[in-house]
Amino acid sequence: MKFFIDTADLAEIRDLAATGLVDGVTTNPSLVAKTGRNFLEVVREICDVVPGPVSAEVAATDVKTMLLEGRKLAKIAPNVTVKVPLTPDGLKACKALSEEGTMVNVTLCFSSAQAILAAKAGATFISPFVGRLDDIGSAGMELISDIVSIYSNYPEFRTEVLVASIRSPMHVVEAARMGADVSTLPPAVLRQMFAHPLTDKGLATFVADWAKTGQSIMDSPMPGKAKEKAAKVKPAKGKGRKATE
Repeated sequence: MKFFIDTADLAEIRDLAATGLVDGVTTNPSLVAKTGRNFLEVVREICDVVPGPVSAEVAATDVKTMLLEGRKLAKIAPNVTVKVPLTPDGLKACKALSEEGTMVNVTLCFSSAQAILAAKAGATFISPFVGRLDDIGSAGMELISDIVSIYSNYPEFRTEVLVASIRSPMHVVEAARMGADVSTLPPAVLRQMFAHPLTDKGLATFVADWAKTGQSIMDSPMPGKAKEKAAKVKPAKGKGRKATE
């Protein structure tokens, strides 16, 4: 499973990218607004940090303007993925941009029927929002299971299931169990995946036991180095006899 980070915060992206766990980034108008910065500049900088797909969403709702915006966004960097809404005009834009070779992420998916339409329109990614479905009493992860199952019936569908609106590590685990292609996580959720009380407890024990040895890995000589050094300064037998004579 690929991990995308759902944020426009460059500091967070740089820090998490250093782990080697980040395969891409997703942004949206709400996330970019939090930065208070120029949208295109933020996208360009993110693309410089993360070589994988970086989703940048159009602001228009009509197909003509969506295409103009999508083409402009695609020129920022080769790894830009143009994000469009799952509407009739959004799918028209998806089809046109996909045929031009641009990656497209169809967002705001809340049903299997919508996911089928996106795949037929040539979407690179479909983004079902599991958390928002959970919020209204629906089982968001059931939608992921349905979409993965439906797509598997049709090898000609190349659309990857990108699980969005993730709220907890369990959403990620369930998505992986179902065979989803991508999870896009808020930075806080990815950090939560590292955490386990037994890991913390075990590490604390190891650190305490090591301290009792009084040793330092960095200050200790490499094995065999002390013997090699002694061998270099040891006088040869012949020279030794000559010196005593």
